[in-house]
Amino acid sequence: ADVLAFKPDGSGLRVFATGLRNCSGLSVQPDSSALWCVVNERDGLGDDLPPDYATTIGDGKFYGWPWYYIGDHEDPQRGKERPDLKGQVTVPDVLLQPHSAPLGIAFYNSSHYPAKYRDGAFVAMHGSWNRAKRTGYKVVRLVFDNGRPTGEYEDFLTGFVGEDDAVWGRPSGVAVTKAGDLLVSDDLGGVIWRVRYVGG
Repeated sequence: ADVLAFKPDGSGLRVFATGLRNCSGLSVQPDSSALWCVVNERDGLGDDLPPDYATTIGDGKFYGWPWYYIGDHEDPQRGKERPDLKGQVTVPDVLLQPHSAPLGIAFYNSSHYPAKYRDGAFVAMHGSWNRAKRTGYKVVRLVFDNGRPTGEYEDFLTGFVGEDDAVWGRPSGVAVTKAGDLLVSDDLGGVIWRVRYVGG
């Protein structure tokens, strides 16, 4: 539940950040060089807690797992074990709907898509497996303003759950091509989708 750092030759192993239950995707923001991570939060606290999230990862920062979530919210099963950590938890930048299962993140700074998409980030949400009403199963765009996250996100690529509630696709990774297209891997359908802009 941490992020490790190494020198380019593989030496100098050190713990960079802790308390990240499942930092399943890492990316570097192009303009600021900030390190970003998308995190699958814990299960067992109901359909609507705690949120998954996307956040910058700071050197030496602690993000809560397994004792706390979103700041000083105690895990009811573990929080009392480490009262010394209360007040030391870094709050994430963008909260995502619980159990969406974000797996990949990619920043977009190409001029191929319309201007509103530049300098934002795309997140692949693999989808819930234990929630009463499905969530995730899509790609969302994190909204930035002058290089800073607003805390908002919007749907970008949806439709992987049919009207009969049957799932036929689960986005797992995102990448941007040199041409500025977005690639989305789907590990249920076994394909990679290419999302192109064909407007003016």
